[in-house]
Amino acid sequence: MKKERLNRILGNMDKHNIEQLIITCPDSIFYLLEEWIHPGERMLALFLNKTEKPKLIINELFPMQRDLGVDLVIYNDTENPVDYLGELINEETVMGIDKEWPSRFLIELLSQKEGLRVINSSIVVDEVRMIKDKEELDLMRKASEINDKAMGELLEYVKEGKHTESQLGKILETIYAKYDTHGFSFSPLICYGENAAEPHHSSDDTALEENSSIIIDIGCFSKNYASDMTRSFFYGEPSEEYKKIYELVREANKAGIEAVKPGVKFSHIDKAARKVIEDGGYGKYFTHRTGHNIGINVHEFPDVSSVNDMVVEEGMVFSIEPGIYLTGKYGVRIEDLVVVTKDGCEVLNNYSKELSIIK
Repeated sequence: MKKERLNRILGNMDKHNIEQLIITCPDSIFYLLEEWIHPGERMLALFLNKTEKPKLIINELFPMQRDLGVDLVIYNDTENPVDYLGELINEETVMGIDKEWPSRFLIELLSQKEGLRVINSSIVVDEVRMIKDKEELDLMRKASEINDKAMGELLEYVKEGKHTESQLGKILETIYAKYDTHGFSFSPLICYGENAAEPHHSSDDTALEENSSIIIDIGCFSKNYASDMTRSFFYGEPSEEYKKIYELVREANKAGIEAVKPGVKFSHIDKAARKVIEDGGYGKYFTHRTGHNIGINVHEFPDVSSVNDMVVEEGMVFSIEPGIYLTGKYGVRIEDLVVVTKDGCEVLNNYSKELSIIK
């Protein structure tokens, strides 16, 4: 059990007036216990209150080989785990439950405890997880360093011009394996030509053709922390319009990064990046938010968007990823991860953002 992290969560329970809390997301349980438990259809729940030792309700199919710093409440497949949970709950006060608990367990609990008041309390853990500690930041720096190297190695295969989008994804898997990573942090978004005009195109058997734009959006897990980076390239001779939108996106990425510092709002960062593209005449083609927080998961709370007026704090890690997408033609996206520092930010990605013309 990470005691300092637990204490921060208990303190946040006070802030949100929550006296008891169920944490069920495996990644949040890992955050506290440093143990990955993937329960499948079985119930897994970490019960917290301010007066007792944390209790982990877990099926006997998942034996724990080390002391996790919690009391284990072990059940088998012939028992109803909600019964055990019900014994722990104080029905006189509100019950905080995270957003990912399957409804089949929640409905069963509510049928047993008809007067129980429950609220979505994911914010209690999310607010703690969004501020990375030194250990986490070091891990995220390393993950991004690996991602920079992987991008460079993958581009050498792109230059050969003979691999489909999906084939490059398989090559990327072997590249990451060399660096002792443990899988993609998301399915690689490798997009050729018109496919690059679709922000979340799923890589397929499209072959690379002459005079095509390329978007490569990739990330891996290294020691349980995610990386994420996007670079755009051109295979052949780019048009003047492509060169224009590339430079607009690059300047928008720069403007977003320069806006990052403690005390500013996420909406301000989004506006700084978006204004560059709007002023360039392509505002309606920037169709998504500017970024997202990242850590154990590739997408974490909160986001960098026009509607998020939350204030940025030191220790947050998030992406700055503006883009322009012209349907039927091409697309450009440039993404970096940044760590909020005392007076600005540290960019975790060092791979070049200059326009790279392949071939």
